[in-house]
Amino acid sequence: MDLESSSTLAVTARVRELKAAGKAVIGFGAGEPDFGTPLPIRQAAIDALLAGQTHYMPVPGDPAARQAIAEKLQRENQINCTGEDIVITVGGKHAIYLALQALVNEGEQVIVPTPAWVSYVPMVRLCGGEPIQVPGPVEGDFKITPRQLEAAITPQTRAMLLNSPSNPCGTMYRPEEIRALVDVLAAHDQIVLISDEIYEKLIYGGIEHFSPGSIEAVADRVVTINGLSKAYAMTGWRIGYACAPGNGGGLAKAIAKLQGQMTSHITSFTYAAIVDALANRAEDVEAMRRTFARRAELMYGLVSAMPDLVCPKPTGAFYVFPDVSAHFGKRSPGGRTIDSCLSFAEALLEEALVALVPGDGFGKCGKAHVRLSFACSDEDIEEGCRRMHEWIEKLG
Repeated sequence: MDLESSSTLAVTARVRELKAAGKAVIGFGAGEPDFGTPLPIRQAAIDALLAGQTHYMPVPGDPAARQAIAEKLQRENQINCTGEDIVITVGGKHAIYLALQALVNEGEQVIVPTPAWVSYVPMVRLCGGEPIQVPGPVEGDFKITPRQLEAAITPQTRAMLLNSPSNPCGTMYRPEEIRALVDVLAAHDQIVLISDEIYEKLIYGGIEHFSPGSIEAVADRVVTINGLSKAYAMTGWRIGYACAPGNGGGLAKAIAKLQGQMTSHITSFTYAAIVDALANRAEDVEAMRRTFARRAELMYGLVSAMPDLVCPKPTGAFYVFPDVSAHFGKRSPGGRTIDSCLSFAEALLEEALVALVPGDGFGKCGKAHVRLSFACSDEDIEEGCRRMHEWIEKLG
């Protein structure tokens, strides 16, 4: 299989190389908070390690941690579940892949609203499935409509992936918009909705996060994906989870069986950190959210002021995803031809030392876009946007 590498990881690696070579690169590529994991969370893992929690654990996860996740989903997301419905995985990415592997057979279709995170389409293909990309227009904040969803459904449709708030778009569906999409899915009982809610706590602009798994009519056909990476600044910990209630726990058990043949379980002494994070660290999360909200306003204002860029306002996650296609066909200050989002990003990095992610990895309709992350300091946002603005003004 011809599997593409992750474009986001490639950009992050390139920035590290250039910085190691002494280049003053501003990196807008990283999809991770620039904060440290709150100290009490780290201490909980240290204490568990020192107490000897270093042996094998149950494949779906430590019962106390699974129960803490279930209580969180009941309390915050109104999802009717128990600890038995939870499988703790090696990051949210692994949770999505396991869910797809448990659901999708060779030749079955998975609906992917795009622009979408770079790993969705490759993961569907790895499962032998056919990704059906449904484009959300920039003028609609990249969101698809119920009519588009209905038109994409066939007898071969097995699942749909939904990510709100969205990576790479930085936008999110309103509760009534999610309900309208779920109304369509409710009429097709062969379809399971995989709801990726990893950015649920990083929202701005007054839009309420809404979990489709709370809708009783489809609750047993929704797999809720989440984790601790983004909200708790724990990307390197690799802690994600899938919640799959209903059907006698059949889907959760299938996911756990797959994990048992892959990784067994996550690192044993990190389970205590899950319990502490979910029970005690709401104030830390809110402090980070407020910082991201301020940065969202800052970056959106600076990007919107750049010549001929179309950029929806970010309402969740920590990204903006502007359309830069008005500059295709121009030449850069260094003499490069700008004919795609990739050449735009490459020339900007080489000539202005600003790194961002070309949009072609986020689906067919992302080819006109680039992704900028504001998970960096205000100073970096201001300096990077200044360089980018000046560079764009010199395009000829």
